[in-house]
Amino acid sequence: MTQQDINRQWVVAQHPDKTLLPEHFAYREVAVATPDDGQVLLRTHYLNVAPVMQRYMMRDGGGNSPESALSVGDVIHGRGVAEVIESRHPAFEVGDFVHGQVGWQTHKCTSVTPQEKLIRMQKRGLPAYLGLSALGMTGYSAYCGFVTRGEPQPGDHVLVSGAAGGVGSLVVQMAKAMGCGRVIGIAGSDKKCARVVGLGADHCINYKTEDVAVEIARHLPDGMDLFFDNVGGETLEAALDHLRSRARVVLCGSISEYNRAAPFGPRNYTRLRSTDSDLRGFFVYNHQPEFAAAEAQIADWIRAGRLRALVDIDDGFEHMPAALIGLYNGTNTGKRIVRVNPGEDIFY
Repeated sequence: MTQQDINRQWVVAQHPDKTLLPEHFAYREVAVATPDDGQVLLRTHYLNVAPVMQRYMMRDGGGNSPESALSVGDVIHGRGVAEVIESRHPAFEVGDFVHGQVGWQTHKCTSVTPQEKLIRMQKRGLPAYLGLSALGMTGYSAYCGFVTRGEPQPGDHVLVSGAAGGVGSLVVQMAKAMGCGRVIGIAGSDKKCARVVGLGADHCINYKTEDVAVEIARHLPDGMDLFFDNVGGETLEAALDHLRSRARVVLCGSISEYNRAAPFGPRNYTRLRSTDSDLRGFFVYNHQPEFAAAEAQIADWIRAGRLRALVDIDDGFEHMPAALIGLYNGTNTGKRIVRVNPGEDIFY
């Protein structure tokens, strides 16, 4: 086979229990498939890396994973930005770009079923990788979680955990763009905190070197109206002690809990009762009717210079396992994306 005929893949070699290790991954090469009627052939340019991917790889799918559990030998789940290079589907043309569930592979032949969640990208003249960041599920998560579930009001004091990550860094900027009051981030290093402040936050707490509860009290002495949580665990517990009356807590993620031996439950949940506050679950796929409007608003903010996507790009398909493992060690700042072909910059 020539290089153009090879589909490179990363598959599950072993099911992880808690800690993700290199031996849980295996590299494989197969022939690129030929599309039948009603199918398209995609070439992957960028791949998403997200904490939930470890749960897909676990024997039971992580218990409550939105995807079915993977078996040994299955291509690892993951979203990507891909180009249509051959089409036998009436709704897609060669040269279209999509983002969706392409998996950890360089090519995909698909019938465009709902499981792939393919979304055709709009031509905006912006970097194509934004389909995995501000103009894709990361942006939808930030916008729908913060705006729809959080219901921010002008002057609201806002706390954002995971503020240097893909979703959190967008929420920080959205809070400022929508006229919120003090916006405080939480991140895992001085460098990350500096970047969060550079995005407009009034302050950022380094949870690795500072007492989070003490610093929340210092920088939000009157409490918070809205807590956007990407972390869970002790950070969520600390935040619950600093709620203002009728505050909203949006549960977007819980990366701190993925590798725990037992689930974590906040011991001070009664603070919600005493402050008339709401703890609000959030699952982005429940908000699909809002995606187009969210994307249009985010694109407007980007063009107006009011929002920029914080991304952490690794070069090379061979780096996929290390890129995912690194998330649990805090090696990323912003949304982690792997560029399949090193040095390739695509605008769409």
